[in-house]
This record gives sequence, structure tokens and C-alpha cells, in this order.
Amino acid sequence: MKIKVRQICFIMIAYTAVTKLLIYPTALAELCGRDLLFPALINFFIEGLLVWAVSFLCSRTDKTFFELIEGTLGKIGARIIYGLIAAFFMLSVIIPLFEQKLYVHTIFYDTVPTILVFLPIFIFTVYAASKKFENIGRCADICLPVFIAVTAFLFLMAFNEVQWDNLLPVLQTPAASLFRGVSATAFRFMEPCWMLMFMGYFKYKKGDAAKITLSYAAGALIVLIFLAMFYGIYGEISASRTFAISRTSIYFPAIETIGRIDLIMLYVLEVVMLFALAINIQFAVHAIALCTGYGDRRIISLAVNIALLLILVICEHYFHSIQIVFYRWLWIVTVIFAVLVPALSWALKRRKADDK
Repeated sequence: MKIKVRQICFIMIAYTAVTKLLIYPTALAELCGRDLLFPALINFFIEGLLVWAVSFLCSRTDKTFFELIEGTLGKIGARIIYGLIAAFFMLSVIIPLFEQKLYVHTIFYDTVPTILVFLPIFIFTVYAASKKFENIGRCADICLPVFIAVTAFLFLMAFNEVQWDNLLPVLQTPAASLFRGVSATAFRFMEPCWMLMFMGYFKYKKGDAAKITLSYAAGALIVLIFLAMFYGIYGEISASRTFAISRTSIYFPAIETIGRIDLIMLYVLEVVMLFALAINIQFAVHAIALCTGYGDRRIISLAVNIALLLILVICEHYFHSIQIVFYRWLWIVTVIFAVLVPALSWALKRRKADDK
């Protein structure tokens, strides 16, 4: 087996949360105001059900998702679907890449050109994406304790500054705006696709589906608490505060005496963010390798990262326009790949023709 259930649980906690701490809270605040928790809760609930469904499916077969598709639709069908999945993973990493570039430049290196700051990160992603699932698991073992320690510290720094009445009264936002918040940010929820990629690469034991789903719920709870704290601090001006995780701790009283100690924590948290960013690129490389039958993942990883770097360079000044496109249309792609595909995976043949 390539990865352990413990490591999948760590991924579901840390990566689920850390990928939603930068611009996601700002976007929800703009779309739904003080009711930003509700669209997040809806998305987490839907994706949580699908995480459970795919996890439980793993108890019914020891095949990989590729093998399930191949057994139902044939090798050509499996390769076509995996090619589309690879494209989906590459598409899903575009917004996080831009977010990371702007975040690193704004918070850490505001006097250096953004591209020059971000280029070394591609050295990391080229290396990380060329590795197999054992590497993903080992990285998760490192990232979870780091994530828990840093977020706990940042949350404690921000907690006393929260004015919880900023979240009241609840459900005063029009239903259309709430559902707009659900659809516009749906592209950030793709954890069931991670489970599809892990299928067949870990040894399922009784109760593992519950463990994985509860881990996902823990990651969701961390995000929901953070959303509440973020809006509780900034209220109606939350929509103008980007990179939310870097904004919630700046009013900690001790900062005036000892300086921006929160920046140290943000530096450390950035390590977890980079591993979370890399996982979608790793899955894209994995899908392309199975789609093409080409085994040298180093070459595939290099090609994928060059393509992403070109997108980053060519579209450097069009991030706002890209966001608009994603907010308006990417929910359709997400529904197909992160909702329908995981749900329909139960319709695939799980046994060989000669199995009894």
C-alpha cells in the first residue's frame, strides 16, 4: 500500500482547512455578509457526504479508481476520464497559485517583484509532484502537527478581539445571495476527488470511512470557526480584507510591545500551504501518468509545472478577471468532477466477471 489511513486523515484535517484561509473568507463576506457561515456549511456538508461515500466504497473494493473505470468502460474509457481528471486538477490549482503568489509578495516580500519571489516555489512543486503517494503521506505526517500548533496560536491571538454580535442577526441575507455564495466558491471544495485518487492505495479497515469523514469534519470546523472570527473582527469591512489569516491576529495587544510575532507563525504556516498547493499538482501528474501510460513522473511534473508557470506569467495582471470567471462558471466543472464523479463511482463494477 502507498499511503496510510492515518495520513489521509491528517490531509483531510490540515489541507482541507489551510486551503481556505486566504481569500475564501473575503469572497464569502462579499457575497453573503454576516451569513458567510451558511454557504460554507452547505458546501462542507455536501462534500463531507461524498468523502464518506468514496471512503466507504473503499471498503467494498481493493481496486484503484482507474481499475474500476477500466473494468466498466475499458482501458480507453479509463484513460479518457483520467485525462479529464488531470485537466480538472490543473484547473483547480490556478486560483490557489495566484493567491499564493500575491500572498507571499504582499505579506513577506513587498519590495521584490512578485514573479521573482514565486519562482523558487516551482522548484519545490516540480520535485514534490514527481513523487508518489508515499511522499504525500510523509508530508502529511509533518504538516498536521505544524498546522495545529500554528493555527491554535493564531486563533488565540485573535480570539479576544472578536465581537460576536457582528454575526447577528443571522439569515437576513437573501436566499439568492446565499446560494450564490455556495456556487461561486464551490471550486474550492474538491476533497472527494482526493479520495478517488487514494482509492486502492491504502488498506481499508473497519471504521476507516468514519475516521476519514470525521477528519474532514474537523477541518471544516476549523474553517467555520475562523470564518466566524474573521467576520467578528472586521464586520462589514471584511470584504475588503484579503489574506484573512494574516489579518486576524494583528490586533493582539502584545504586538505593540514585542512586534509582529504573528509573522513568524505565518511563515511556518506557509510551509503547510505549499504542501496543500502541491497535492493537486501531484494528483494531476498521477492522472496524466495513468492516462498516457508514461512512467517518468519527473518529466510529467516538469511539463505540468511549466504549463502552470506560463499561465501565471501570461495572466499575471488578470487575476481579478480570472476570479470572476471561476466564480461564475467553475461551479459547473466542480459539480461534474467533485460531486457527480464521486457519486457515480458506486455504479462502477467492483468485481471481476469470474468473481463469485
